[in-house]
Amino acid sequence: QVQLVESGGGLVQAGGSLRLSCAASTLTLSSYTMGWFRQAPGKEREFVAAISWSGGRPYYADSVKGRFTVSRDNAKNTMYLEMNNLKPEDTAVYYCASRASYRAMSYSPLEYAYWGQGTQVTVSS
Repeated sequence: QVQLVESGGGLVQAGGSLRLSCAASTLTLSSYTMGWFRQAPGKEREFVAAISWSGGRPYYADSVKGRFTVSRDNAKNTMYLEMNNLKPEDTAVYYCASRASYRAMSYSPLEYAYWGQGTQVTVSS
């Protein structure tokens, strides 16, 4: 069974930074397109960033471009989301997710097969 475990969330002031981690077990991260999504109270889950199994330029939501960076350490089987210049509107539960193996990039949460339990990020103004 695939397990994805997020960590690194917390409370931060506006303008601050956090780094989220997503540790994968029972799958080899380098064979999977991975994504970060977030869900604020009363809102739908939305795409944040994704990184392909095959390398290449990551995808970002317009709202986080230039502030967030997604990366992957295949040796540690871990994906990261570096979040800088955080804003109150970034407050949400952040989830990491994986597509089935060797699938292309996607913005849609419906196309991701495996999900972590989520980690809360709260940005105070």
